[in-house]
Amino acid sequence: QVQLVDSGGGSVQPVGSLRLSCAASGYTYNSYCMGWFLQTPGKEREGVGSLDRDGTERYADSVKGRFTISRDNAENTLYLDMHSLKPEDTAVYFCAAAPSASRCMPRIQAWWYTTWGQGTQVTVSS
Repeated sequence: QVQLVDSGGGSVQPVGSLRLSCAASGYTYNSYCMGWFLQTPGKEREGVGSLDRDGTERYADSVKGRFTISRDNAENTLYLDMHSLKPEDTAVYFCAAAPSASRCMPRIQAWWYTTWGQGTQVTVSS
């Protein structure tokens, strides 16, 4: 059974950094479009970034230049490196996988992704 497990969240001060991890079981990342999303209370999940099967990266304008998605195929783990964190980055972050053999869409939208991690809380506060 395909499973994603998010980890790495926590509390950090503004301008700090965090690395989120998403460990997969049941398949290999380089066969899937993968995404990271965030969600705040009362709002829908927002796309943060995606990493396509060919390595193409896409990011939301709000995180460009600050966040980076990568993967370790040997460890079957997806990462989200977050730098220069701001209080408005506070949210629950989820990794997600699109359907097998599909490509990432130009826009990072939750409906395209079918398998989700459980989420990890990131709090940016002084």
